[in-house]
Amino acid sequence: MHIGLVGLGKMGNNMRARLEANGIQVTGYDTRPDVSDVPELKDLVAALPTPRIVWVMVPSGKITHDVIAHLSGLLEEGDLLIDGGNSKFTDDFAHAELLSHVGINYVDVGVSGGVWGAQNGYGLMAGGDVEQVERLMPVFDALRPEGPREESFVHAGGTGAGHYAKMVHNGIEYAMMQAFAEGFELLEARSDVIKDVPGTFKAWQQGTVVRSWLLELLVRALDEDPKLEHVAGYVEDSGEGRWTIEEAINNAVPVPTISASIFARFVSRQDDSPAMKAVAALRNQFGGHAVKRR
Repeated sequence: MHIGLVGLGKMGNNMRARLEANGIQVTGYDTRPDVSDVPELKDLVAALPTPRIVWVMVPSGKITHDVIAHLSGLLEEGDLLIDGGNSKFTDDFAHAELLSHVGINYVDVGVSGGVWGAQNGYGLMAGGDVEQVERLMPVFDALRPEGPREESFVHAGGTGAGHYAKMVHNGIEYAMMQAFAEGFELLEARSDVIKDVPGTFKAWQQGTVVRSWLLELLVRALDEDPKLEHVAGYVEDSGEGRWTIEEAINNAVPVPTISASIFARFVSRQDDSPAMKAVAALRNQFGGHAVKRR
């Protein structure tokens, strides 16, 4: 199988490595010539066998819109385009409609795994037509971890469902990180009682109900910087948390925990909060997101 991959950044380049390691041939394009296999998008399209499969893995918003619009003029009827970035699910409706006018199929995929995905595999949430999702199963199986498919892959529904599922996933992720971060601050606050904060988190990794990959990543961050002294308590939000809250409001679904985690990030931009240092460190560990250093 041979696919095109547009966007060879932190996620895309690791995805290419995992795909190739699992027998999928990849031709990649990036605006940076030093990592790109071809000089232009038209060359990527020309390099692929028909019917073509092109996976777009670029930042959400205008960049994704522009790339998909450009590809709509290069691809042909029967080709398949996948948006695997963190696009808002409503964008999928517009992208699918644009491509349908020229007979190009469309699938949206939420991808979770961050910078560790090449090694550990990715969790995948797909949205789109059943026939097109089935067409992509060799690609999905190459990207996901070994083990039962249903534990790392879901065809969540029609167009937009993959990105909707990823949006909610990230909203939950925000809340989980915030809970660990607040626990870190509370443990730090009672230095008269707690003498080993990193060790306390480390002891929770086996046998406890809060054990998780996020906990492991926090332990890793604390091993590198036990008091997070070199991390500023400033945390960005990449959009999915806000979209989750918007959807909750639109559907009258109470999400107080997720909402609080978003507002806490806004607080981080005003004060150098110990809790926000922990969130910043976690985002750096699982996603390679930049942190402000002291």
